[in-house]
Amino acid sequence: MALYSEKVMDHFRNPRNIGMIENADGIGEVGNAKCGDIMKVYLKIENGIIADATFETFGCASAIASSSMATELIKGKPISDALALTNQAVVEALDGLPAHKVHCSVLAEEAIKNALKDYYAKNNMEYELDLLPDSESCIHGSDA
Repeated sequence: MALYSEKVMDHFRNPRNIGMIENADGIGEVGNAKCGDIMKVYLKIENGIIADATFETFGCASAIASSSMATELIKGKPISDALALTNQAVVEALDGLPAHKVHCSVLAEEAIKNALKDYYAKNNMEYELDLLPDSESCIHGSDA
């Protein structure tokens, strides 16, 4: 059995939504000190809809594929869908990740939620604190 699914390899070799959004409405950056992966997600939000979502990731194939898939899963969707995105949904959409690479999907989830926290803060909006990561926990050395 191959280490990575065909979907992981496709999103690694042909990442979707890569790059920066000028004047992004929300930006979220996360990292994992243990493995060295760093993800930055940019969101453009119009009328409560994620009009565009892009990323810049420094990391392994799983990190790049997780970033690519996560942005695909939220583009064109309401903010509530992006808030509800879980790392497990990213893993399932990629047809699985090796157990020792699941932390990459956790980083993708956290990067999106951190970008939403930035969006809410920039717009002085109330948000569900339990749905968004603490600022200090967004760049961490999780073993997830």
